[in-house]
Amino acid sequence: MPPCSHHAPAASAARYQRHRPEQTPLYRLVQQHARTFTAHCEAAGTHLPRFVTDEFDAYLACGILAHGFLRLTCDTCAKDTLVAFSCKRRGFCPSCGTRRMNESAAHLADAIIPRVPVRQWVLSFPIPLRSLLAVHPELLTSVLAVVQRAITSHHIQQAGVARKEAHTGSVTLIQRFGSAANLNIHLHGLWLDGVYQHHRPAAPCASQPQATSETAPAAPTFHETPPPTPAQLAILLDKLIKRILKLLTKSGYLIEAEGTVYLDNTDPDNPLAPLQAASATWRIAQGPRAGQKVLRLVGSDEWQEPHRSRDAHDALCANAHGFSLDAGVRCEAHDRQGLEQLCRYITRPAISNERLRINAKGQVILKLKTPWKDGTSHIVLEPLEFMQRLAALVPRPRLHLTRFHGVLAPNAKLRSKVVLGASEPTTADPCEHAEHRAPVRMSWARMLKRVFDIEIERCACGGKLKLVAAIEQPDVIEKILTHLGLSPQPPPIAPARREWLFEAA
Repeated sequence: MPPCSHHAPAASAARYQRHRPEQTPLYRLVQQHARTFTAHCEAAGTHLPRFVTDEFDAYLACGILAHGFLRLTCDTCAKDTLVAFSCKRRGFCPSCGTRRMNESAAHLADAIIPRVPVRQWVLSFPIPLRSLLAVHPELLTSVLAVVQRAITSHHIQQAGVARKEAHTGSVTLIQRFGSAANLNIHLHGLWLDGVYQHHRPAAPCASQPQATSETAPAAPTFHETPPPTPAQLAILLDKLIKRILKLLTKSGYLIEAEGTVYLDNTDPDNPLAPLQAASATWRIAQGPRAGQKVLRLVGSDEWQEPHRSRDAHDALCANAHGFSLDAGVRCEAHDRQGLEQLCRYITRPAISNERLRINAKGQVILKLKTPWKDGTSHIVLEPLEFMQRLAALVPRPRLHLTRFHGVLAPNAKLRSKVVLGASEPTTADPCEHAEHRAPVRMSWARMLKRVFDIEIERCACGGKLKLVAAIEQPDVIEKILTHLGLSPQPPPIAPARREWLFEAA
């Protein structure tokens, strides 16, 4: 990726170069093995959900000019620039995931999160609960409500403000993956590191004159809270564990019988459940190696990174019964660039082409973002085993992965007094904001310029690029691409191959 730059001069900006997904290892894997993987699942009596197969098909069309594009023309040299359509999916597309990451991070930092300290709270679940939450994503809303109440109470107690006057705020991203492309549902919450105190205006007495329309209610006051201690984190995690288990028991997903506690398999017919369960446990779901753990590489090669030393942030982490609660990362009120980088981290895509390669045997080598404690730096998967991982990562349609709570919630009464507007000027006091304006999403051109210092609105000659048309008709696409010397046909998708099909057990 090009380096991040917010204030680079226009003269040094790089020119837009079309992304060619067909040259990446991920695209080649899906192109060659998607049909074979689908055929194997059907032969085994498992029919993948429509939204999963649609995800594969949409990814294969993402960024391919033969499927349509925008045509831009320079007003000076009349040179054409073609911008291919994107799939805009949420599963594993690195291009759309990166675009969504940068857009969301800029939106949160510019238009949502006020200029106050922000702390990241990360809650991880034991492996059985990760599988349960994947099969029943509707449970995430109830679990997240438990987490919100517990952390809200902690902030209010630390601030010493009356509960009726105290208001917290957070943005939570439900992240569904780990660095090994495994299913790992956990919660990343960006919490305002303190509480807003808002005095409710008292009702006027009969003997007192009514307040005039010019009398505005006082702006809320922000009270910063001290960082949690390791002992407080342990107590808070213990509360979360008890409340979450109580919720699951009451909902019927956790069953206690004869002194044994186990999860009830309430959806045995879900075709994704075996794939998700295997992905959550780093195992293979189908094929000759079904039930075995994935191969791991321990050692060093040209990708090996130096071991990260522990720092003070690592101390603010509590672990118990497979749960983990981490609160070691904090952004100061003035560090908006650090906040945006943190937002990019929690909204990053599941797969990165930079960490993916195919070896001479055709196996998939995936580099871990950070080496494990045992020294594992890479995992090795057969192509169809990797396709199982991709299928398990695709979220259900209409599943909201970003949630807003407290003063940052859409219908919060104090939201207009706290949330930043997209075009508001910076103020020294985090509570002294101008009149609230509706946030405006950043355009693609502005985002490329801001994040990567890439100029798409200007031609190499210095002229301005203007949008001419959106080309979607197959005959027009073929005519333009042929005229430009480009292939008018999309990359061929390999059919299902019998020699790659797993033998049924």
